[in-house]
Amino acid sequence: MLVVKEIQEYAQIRTKARAYLCYILSRNISQNMEGATLDTVIKRIKNLKEALPKSEVVYAIDGHGIQVIDNISSKPKLNGLGKGEDRSDRAYYYKTLQEHRCMLTDPYPSLISNELVVTATFPLYDKDNNLLVIICVDITLKNILRMVHPSSVDSTFGMVSKWVYAAFSVALFAVAVLLFVKGVTSFMGFGLDFSNIDINEVFKSTILLTLSLAIADLVKAIFEEEVLGKEKKKESSDETHQTMIRFLGSIIIALSIEALMLVFKFALTDPGKLLYAVYLLIGITALIIGLSFYLKVNQKKESK
Repeated sequence: MLVVKEIQEYAQIRTKARAYLCYILSRNISQNMEGATLDTVIKRIKNLKEALPKSEVVYAIDGHGIQVIDNISSKPKLNGLGKGEDRSDRAYYYKTLQEHRCMLTDPYPSLISNELVVTATFPLYDKDNNLLVIICVDITLKNILRMVHPSSVDSTFGMVSKWVYAAFSVALFAVAVLLFVKGVTSFMGFGLDFSNIDINEVFKSTILLTLSLAIADLVKAIFEEEVLGKEKKKESSDETHQTMIRFLGSIIIALSIEALMLVFKFALTDPGKLLYAVYLLIGITALIIGLSFYLKVNQKKESK
């Protein structure tokens, strides 16, 4: 589930990530190198690894897609490998040849580490505009998010946020359970003696159970989206904002039941207080109008 959210975050910050990496690459390696040799390129690549300490591996390929130097990596299992491998079938190779500029790929699984990585490429040309090599930098998806998107799910802030949301989810779920138990026990006490059932207690039980359902639904949405990183549905405006809509809908139902209960209660005991029930109904109507306006505004935004 977290992988889905990481990919979503990467899609949002990809332009920023490309600009940042291209700046680092151009700063440490000039795009046009007069009289450059393979040794000077290797030296600059080593400097590049120091400038990007979170990179997975740095290497270079020639114009035919053949890796011309061994991997430069801080990980022993990746360092010193890869020279002579054919990478001409990789998307970043032929896209760099077509674009003639720094590129950044979509996330893809690394064949060596089995982690999702992105590759930044930087072509080097001589004074006659002939391609010397293409510098390639592999960075894991988690690290690129940490570098460019500090509030991502894999950052320190993101991890703390997940624990905070998890704690609130547990607390809210406990409240939902307590409301459910109270709602059930309040009418279960009558047993099968239907003649002694108190309608007011039934109304109260209904309100408690409705609130319990609303809170449980809210907990489910928070835990799936903020803790597990489940992808939010975007098939319709109702689903996009399902958490708020379901919660407010449940509150409206609970208040409507309360208003109905007050109408019956005051009609039988104190008709002079029926005005309070009317005020509650007006408030419920305002909530319904507000929710309808919220749905309409968000539907227009999505249609644009």
